[in-house]
Amino acid sequence: MVISVRPASVFEDVRAVLGPKSPGANVCWCLSYRIPSKLNNELRGLARGEYVAGLCRGETPPGVLAHDGDEPVGWAAVAPRADTSYARSRTIPKVDDLPVWSLWCVRVRPGHRGRGISHALIAGAVEFARARGAPVIEAYPLDNGDAKVDLTMAYAGIRKNFERAGFVHAADTTSVLAGHPRILMRLDLR
Repeated sequence: MVISVRPASVFEDVRAVLGPKSPGANVCWCLSYRIPSKLNNELRGLARGEYVAGLCRGETPPGVLAHDGDEPVGWAAVAPRADTSYARSRTIPKVDDLPVWSLWCVRVRPGHRGRGISHALIAGAVEFARARGAPVIEAYPLDNGDAKVDLTMAYAGIRKNFERAGFVHAADTTSVLAGHPRILMRLDLR
């Protein structure tokens, strides 16, 4: 297994990781934190995938994808915090005025978990942000200790995986996901 991480500019690969089995189904498509909540609620069915396809064609892809050979096996959402709902969050604090990037979703396809892909995705997202001039990258993982995390809600990542990648605790939050507190972790890229 050789995992490579690339910008998410090929929509078919993004669809393989994030898309629904039924094309018209309403699934997240990792838009919840990327777009205003009103637009997120208005986009239904096929329109959600079409919106993501547009993001993939844009100047800055919406994240990174892990590939095992040619097969897309994982996804990480990463973008400037100012372009996400985290810029206006009441539960995830703003630490300073640096133009930080946010890494808020790490997803590995079923059948590929437990092989280090999430670690590769975090590293790939860091390099993606660094290459685009980010001075700092933030993540908002679960601080779950040794407790099990429901895989559906594990998209935020877990503290130990970000610590392993060099991120440090920067602030507590009032956000809770799947019964676990979330913390703000940062990695300085300067």
